[in-house]
Amino acid sequence: MTIQAVLSQAIEKAIKELFTIDFHNIEFQATRKDFEGDITMVVFPLLKVLKSNPVALGNQIGEYLVAHVVEVERFNVVSGFLNIVISDQYYLSFLNAIKGDEQYGFVQPAEGSKSVMVEYSSPNTNKPLHLGHVRNNLLGYSVAEILKASGKKVNKTQIINDRGIHICKSMLAWQKFGKGQTPESTGLKGDKLVGNFYVEFDKAYKTEIGDLVAKGLSEENAKKEAPLFKEAQNMLQLWEAGDEEVVALWKTMNQWVYDGFSVTYKNLGVDFDSIYYESDTYLLGKDVIEEGLSKGVFYRKEDGSVWIDLSDEGLDEKLVLRSDGTAVYMTQDIGTAIQRVKDFTNVGGMVYTVGNEQDYHFKVLFLILKRLGYDWAEQLYHLSYGMVDLPSGKMKSREGTVVDADDLMQDMTDTAAKISEELGKLDGYNQEEKNALYKIIGMGALKYYLLKVDPKKTILFNPEESVDFNGNTGPFIQYTYARIQSILRKADFDCAEDISGIELHEKEKELIKQLALYPDVIQQAANQYSPAIIANYTYDLVKGYNSFYQSVSILGEDDTTKKIFRVQLSKKVAETIKSAFSLLGIDVPNRM
Repeated sequence: MTIQAVLSQAIEKAIKELFTIDFHNIEFQATRKDFEGDITMVVFPLLKVLKSNPVALGNQIGEYLVAHVVEVERFNVVSGFLNIVISDQYYLSFLNAIKGDEQYGFVQPAEGSKSVMVEYSSPNTNKPLHLGHVRNNLLGYSVAEILKASGKKVNKTQIINDRGIHICKSMLAWQKFGKGQTPESTGLKGDKLVGNFYVEFDKAYKTEIGDLVAKGLSEENAKKEAPLFKEAQNMLQLWEAGDEEVVALWKTMNQWVYDGFSVTYKNLGVDFDSIYYESDTYLLGKDVIEEGLSKGVFYRKEDGSVWIDLSDEGLDEKLVLRSDGTAVYMTQDIGTAIQRVKDFTNVGGMVYTVGNEQDYHFKVLFLILKRLGYDWAEQLYHLSYGMVDLPSGKMKSREGTVVDADDLMQDMTDTAAKISEELGKLDGYNQEEKNALYKIIGMGALKYYLLKVDPKKTILFNPEESVDFNGNTGPFIQYTYARIQSILRKADFDCAEDISGIELHEKEKELIKQLALYPDVIQQAANQYSPAIIANYTYDLVKGYNSFYQSVSILGEDDTTKKIFRVQLSKKVAETIKSAFSLLGIDVPNRM
């Protein structure tokens, strides 16, 4: 039981016995550094029901705790704050209780509990994954792992946007400019080859727009009248009509992209339990819209397009089906959500990991599903996150000015190699071991840099800064883990026995307090869908350990009992670092 739980029970009992009232709003906070104490009870909430002096109240409760709770040694009261000193034996017993628990902090899902679907990645099949996708994948994967650790059943999923006008643009450009190129003939990953043709389309399209504007058309009309755009629209209609030649090309080019994506996902360290394709779900969405028309949820305009009016919700009208009958993103998102609940009947919620430029889209989607009468629509959550910018500005896929995910991961590994070689810490490693370590450090740096920031915030990505071996970075935390592994390798004595009866150093006690927070940190991160909470907890734990390491001798300690205890404490810190980093999808090295 945590010390907060022990004290809450005792304080409620004290208030009942001393003042004959029931009071359950017990509030704790960390004791300020300038006062003696390990945990502080805030007395002020009690004043709302007991008209008394806060210092007198604090003293009465403190005296009761000393007399009745073995874990409480002494106390002091400052204004309305009861500072409580906890016995060393409590902390020793706590470490003994958790030291052998490899799943410390994790909660098993309850029997029959519903699952949460976490959607992330969800790329278009017209371009390779880029830096923005990297943040999306890492964020979604980490949130899924955190939810699992908090006691939820989780299904990691994605919807692949494999149809639509954007995909037709790449297909059309390949037909016109491709000269039969394939991944095999060019040596390019399939997703990169297809992405190149998306860029080619945009260049040719802009040229056509310029020509039409020069002939007197407005830019808006020129965009609609450009021959390439009309051809792409026609190709989309042929695809939806099942034209054999168009569908065959679509399947071929999409497979090139899937093969490329699978390599990127493997290197990024993310996976999925289920995959949906827009080409499978958009028709269901169209059927649902037809049903919604008959129920008055949607309405049809004179041009044949279908809309929903959400002005009474503070929003506006939203298109759900074009006038030519083709689907929009909203159409397939409606269909996908419904299909998922059909496929997994015990779904208790869905988390959509999608950038904040789609905030409005998801407000509309959730409202549409509610109006269609789906009660599970109350459990939908948009995990909105900020964009990743570069010092040179924003990325644009159609102009080819993106940071490619594969190139980024290789650059991070190369940067880790360069810095590690400069630091000269790899004596005795063969080249294979070095390469494996460079990847662990480089990917750890990348993932930690992107995940330590609150999801809602925009990130300015600086690769060099992320691979720093000092400060709030992945490599700094990995290095501390490796340092502890070195200590454990040198501890050639039995460290299994439970330790009691020793006086704790202040740094030891602080470290155990930090370890005790881990289960609550997991729950907090799950409730807020925020890996940043896990990341920054881990950094605080590592800072606490390094302070402990600087303050006391571990293997050089003369007292055998203290030496065993400090090795046990070090081992538990390392296990918690590894556990927390696993929730972020980050590996830790045994040596650095």
